[in-house]
This record gives sequence, structure tokens and C-alpha cells, in this order.
Amino acid sequence: MRDVIIIGSGPAGWTAAVYAARANLKPLLFEGDEPGGQLMTTTDVENYPGFPEGIQGPELMDVMKKQAARFGTEVISKHVKELKKIDGGFEIKTDADAYQSKTILLSTGATARRLGLESEKKLYGKGVSACATCDGFFFKEKQVIVVGGGDSAMEEANFLTRFASKVYLVHRRDTFRASKIMQDRALSNPKIEVIWNKEVVEILGVEEDKVTGVKMKDTVTGEESEMNIGGLFTAIGHIPNTGLVQDMLELDEKNYVKTLPDSSKTTVPGLFACGDVQDSIYRQAVTAAGTGCMAALDAERYLADLED
Repeated sequence: MRDVIIIGSGPAGWTAAVYAARANLKPLLFEGDEPGGQLMTTTDVENYPGFPEGIQGPELMDVMKKQAARFGTEVISKHVKELKKIDGGFEIKTDADAYQSKTILLSTGATARRLGLESEKKLYGKGVSACATCDGFFFKEKQVIVVGGGDSAMEEANFLTRFASKVYLVHRRDTFRASKIMQDRALSNPKIEVIWNKEVVEILGVEEDKVTGVKMKDTVTGEESEMNIGGLFTAIGHIPNTGLVQDMLELDEKNYVKTLPDSSKTTVPGLFACGDVQDSIYRQAVTAAGTGCMAALDAERYLADLED
């Protein structure tokens, strides 16, 4: 029976590992199917403190991993398939093995919804992004597209007008589902233009290794057209990776793990959540790292109370 098992290896998981290891809790961390999480598809990270020249996303995850390992974190490159409550703690299972722990730190993250195009996959991080606050700075004086029709699409489009010369909001219907206040804010912005009843069917620029334009299809007439642009942002939502715990603890209306105010505690004692799996608002590397710290400290106090 271990003290701490961490599931997930993004900024939240590695930060939790650093704190838990330095508290001599000998954490075991499972990297999962996508080691490093969403930052592995991000090229330049310029807003993470401590790197004045910026750092590549995969490189940032690598130095975090090395720091966690330096303090004694045991790392297993396997995917956790099952998590259940047992007497005195929890049991997790991979394909081949089972492990038990008094506490679980869940940092499985969230996955940005994508358009599902082959060209999107090849150009991700090369002009295709799902995070305006992360990457907007790189699109100064460029014309960009935001795909979506909800509040997040309006918010991303407005934010991008700080950098881009023009922002096109592409929506496959003729009405937005965003709240009225967010719609009004976007529609009144002179740098935003709405393209109704269109869907992006291909992103151009694979041969050039950067986004040069898009091919769009009219959802009413079926007619196809091309448009030159310098970047594309998908704002069609995120999916929290809560499959392991969906029948075990309380989730909010968007399927994110509910944590108690001012803590990483979930509705199941001993199970703590950190990072994007419980954060539908900020979704930044630095906020994920902060909640990873919280989860490790909360787990340390929980374990101390168990001993008492």
C-alpha cells in the first residue's frame, strides 16, 4: 500500500510529484497514453515563468519530469485502465498489474476537441491551435480564423483581435449558441467578421509546413471555396478525461471533476484532482502546476491525519 499514486503527466502531475517526493511520500506516477499532455503539441511556450527566451512544450515537460525524478518519483509509462475504492485506500489496474495507494492524485487533463482533419493533425502547433491565450502572440498582423459558435469562440476571437489584423469567426450554422452578451461583444468588434453556414474541410499549407489557408464548404449549398489565412483556432470545446472516475465521484455539468472550494479535494476522501481535469476556466500550464502543488499538500495533510 503506497502513500501517493499520481495519474497523469502534464504540468499538474509533475508538480504534484515534485512536492510529494520532497515530502518523502515516494510517489508513483503513471504517464498514461499521452505523456506530457497538451503541451506536447505546443511549440513555443513563452508565458511560463522562469523562461525569458521561451521554451518548447515537450522540453518543458521533460525538465519537469527530470525534476520529479531527481527527488525520487517513480515513473511508469503505462495507462491506468481502472480505479476503484478499497479498504484503506484505492486500487488501480493497468493491462498487466495492480497497485494500491492510500491517496490518488488525478491529473488526467482534458483534450481539446478537434475538427478531425488529417491536415489539422499535421499543422497542429504550426498555425493551428486550440488556445488563443497560449498562442495569440505569434499571430501579430495576420488574418486568422476561429471555428466555433459558443462563448469560448467569442472569447477567443475577441482576444485574438489584440494581435491579428483580422479575425474571421467561422460557424456551420446561421445562429450562434453563445450567450447574448458574448455575441454582442464579438459582433460589435470591428476586427471580427462572421462567416455563416461554412465548415472547414481542409487546412492548406501542409507542404509549406505552416498554415496558408483553408478550404471551406457551404453547409447549405455544398459549394466549396478557398481562403488565404495565417492561422486557425478551434474553439469547439474541451473534453475532460474523467472516464476513470465518472461513476465514482461528483462531476459538474461539463463533466469536469468537482473540487471543494479552496482545495483539490473531491467528493471521495483521499482522492484529489488537479489540472485541466477539474479546471474548465483557465486551462493554463501555470494554473495546472499550481493546483498540482495544492493536491500534493492536501494529500500530505490527509495522510498525516490518517496517522493521527
